[in-house]
Amino acid sequence: MSSQAHSDFAHRLLGWFDRHGRHGLPWQQRRTPYRVWISEIMLQQTQVATVIPYFERFMARFPDIGTLAAAELDTVLAHWSGLGYYARARNLHRAAQIVHRQHDGHFPEDIEQVQALPGIGRSTAGAILSLALGQHHAILDGNCKRVLARCFTIEGWPGRTAVANTLWQQTERLTPHKRTADFNQAMMDLGATVCSRSRPNCDSCPLAADCRACIEGRQTDFPGRKPKKILPVRETVMLLLQDSEDRILLQRRPPAGIWGGLLSLPELPAGSDVTAAGREQWGLQVEEAAHWPPLRHTFSHFHLDITPVHARLVTTHAVHDDTWLWHHPQDTAPGGLPTPVAQLLDRLSKSAL
Repeated sequence: MSSQAHSDFAHRLLGWFDRHGRHGLPWQQRRTPYRVWISEIMLQQTQVATVIPYFERFMARFPDIGTLAAAELDTVLAHWSGLGYYARARNLHRAAQIVHRQHDGHFPEDIEQVQALPGIGRSTAGAILSLALGQHHAILDGNCKRVLARCFTIEGWPGRTAVANTLWQQTERLTPHKRTADFNQAMMDLGATVCSRSRPNCDSCPLAADCRACIEGRQTDFPGRKPKKILPVRETVMLLLQDSEDRILLQRRPPAGIWGGLLSLPELPAGSDVTAAGREQWGLQVEEAAHWPPLRHTFSHFHLDITPVHARLVTTHAVHDDTWLWHHPQDTAPGGLPTPVAQLLDRLSKSAL
């Protein structure tokens, strides 16, 4: 594509953006690197409509880097509960502490320093610095990949290095030095609202006249699909151990791994004898136990089939360290909860009404 064609691509896209782009999102108001950073991390693998209320609550509680850096991880995770992919929240917290310690609380403005922070890759760093400060950096999020793959019929799954490199070459050629922030936002908006995954609205696309996939009627062929993989299934028993005061025993998970740092329910291997395990592992005498209908929770790389067991206790477990705590299901949890745990506690709370 010639330099004139590059300029025409940007001109048409920016003209569309001025008329139809998204201009009123919360993180587009009072733009700072901090606010854009939080929004970009939340928007990873999460829809805009879902992110908006989380972003607003998060910013109300953590209005600046210093506040986020000083907060307890439990508090951060509690404000992230329900968004999923909790490593994002842990990385945000770690990165805020690094910025506070190494950059005097000022978000770095050098792209290499930004990429060195936990949880920030090449595209996210470019998005933060271009959207917040107008710096000239290309981006390549999922929406951009779809627009470029279709416009230039770039074959293959973008997760493959060679395909990703081709897409990066295209986006770097196309990204203008003027209005970089608007161009990057326009690419994301076009992919999200017009060049959608399953039903692209090509009649409304400013790039349709030169889009090779549209011309050839092959829109759904791009971008290439990730090779299918059958997800394995794991099983667990989650225990709702309730004492005479109706409190539930919660256990803090290790800081790394699935649901790292969140408060969860004690677990046993599938098929375990709950009464025996309660007595032998935790010194608890179970008076009665009821199996609830199974619940499936899907992660990116496996399904987790959960068998919830509600058990009434005769004796109360003495909590000796901060990895265990008693929690009344009608109270607000003092930390983040995995989605299925929150669902089970909510069910228990409603059944008591």
